[in-house]
Amino acid sequence: MDNAHFFTLTDSAARQAILDIGRRMYEKGFVASNDGNISLRAGPDTIWATPAGVSKGYMKEEDLVKLSLSGKVLEGSRPASSEIKMHLRVYTENPHAGGAVHAHPPVSTAFAIAGVDLDFAFYPEAIVNLGVVRVAPYARPGSQEVPDSIAPYCREYNAVLLANHGPLAWGRDVYEAFYRLEALENYALIAMYLRNFFGRANELTEAQLADIIRLREDLGIATGGIPRRMDPWLTGK
Repeated sequence: MDNAHFFTLTDSAARQAILDIGRRMYEKGFVASNDGNISLRAGPDTIWATPAGVSKGYMKEEDLVKLSLSGKVLEGSRPASSEIKMHLRVYTENPHAGGAVHAHPPVSTAFAIAGVDLDFAFYPEAIVNLGVVRVAPYARPGSQEVPDSIAPYCREYNAVLLANHGPLAWGRDVYEAFYRLEALENYALIAMYLRNFFGRANELTEAQLADIIRLREDLGIATGGIPRRMDPWLTGK
C-alpha cells in the first residue's frame, strides 16, 4: 500500500485503525498500563496519534490527537504522548513511512536493555519483512535526544531498538508497522531460544543470504540492511 492510497482514509477510519492496533498490542502483552504509542500519516503534513496517559487497550476515537508534522495539535482535547517527537522524526526522515508503532514487548525490549542488535543471518522471513534491527544510543524517554538518536536509522531500516527502552517500528502504513513489531518480537524470541537452549544456529550461507536479499528486492522492499553472517552473541563466544 503506498502513502497516496493510505491518505484516502477518512479521519474516522484512520482513528479506528489506531484503536485496532492499540487493542492488538494490549492483547498480545506488548504493552502494560499506559505504555506505548501509535501514529499514522493522515496526509502529507498531518498525523493521527495516541494521547498521553491512556491504555492502548481501552482508547476511544475522541482520545486521539491530530497533529501537524511540526508537532502542532490540530484536533483533540488530550495532550499527545511525550514520545510523539520520535514519530514525527520518522515521518520527517522517511517520506515513505505511513505509520509507526512503539511498545515494550518483553523479549525485544530485553534485547534493547542488553544492547544486542538483532543482526542474525538465520531466518529468511525476518530478513525479508523486517531486516536488521540496530540498538540506538540511549536517550531519556520523551526528550529531544530520542528523535535525534533514531534519525540515522529511519531511511535504511524498518525498526530500531531504543536502548534501555524498547522497539520502534515503522512501515508504509500503520498495519505494516505493527506487523514489523510482531516480527521483531518473534525474531528476538527465536534468537533467545537459539542462544539459551541450543547455543548455536545454522546460519545461511553467503549464496543463500544473497538469494534472500534478491527476493526482498523483488518484493519491492528496499530497506532493512544486510545481516552479518554470524554474530558471536548467538553462541556466547
